[in-house]
Amino acid sequence: MDLLLAVENASTSTDIPDDSEVHRWVTTALQDLYPAAEISIRIVGEAESALLNHQYRNKSGATNVLSFSADLPAELSAHLPCPPLGDLVICAPVVEREAKIQDKPRQAHWAHMVVHGCLHLAGYDHIADDEAAEMEALEQTILATCGFPNPYNETETELPGAEN
Repeated sequence: MDLLLAVENASTSTDIPDDSEVHRWVTTALQDLYPAAEISIRIVGEAESALLNHQYRNKSGATNVLSFSADLPAELSAHLPCPPLGDLVICAPVVEREAKIQDKPRQAHWAHMVVHGCLHLAGYDHIADDEAAEMEALEQTILATCGFPNPYNETETELPGAEN
């Protein structure tokens, strides 16, 4: 897969995955869906996440991951060598807190949030039960390929405003 990936850490967190890990997770998540893609990931603090969550989802509080699809016309995307899929905004403090509360390895939870967000950009959702089951199964397969355990094996403790 030809991937153009930009990762920006706009948070105060210094304990975030390195760009090469994030690149591997995004590639693994999307390689069977797209021959090429462009994605931007912005890692933010709680204030920015809460602002975006309110502005775009009308929900209060910070959330783990937000996805913003590029939604370019197909005739334009078809002519681009690496069509933009969209942007992910990941809230470092929420991801770190969730990993701790859910007793999950921090790196595994980061990978899950990146994969989860990428699948949203690819059009997957979890509003209806059948959609959720399909998306979760795909996440489990992708994460296993990356060497991580099933994130749904144990009951997740969802934080207020979390997208899980």
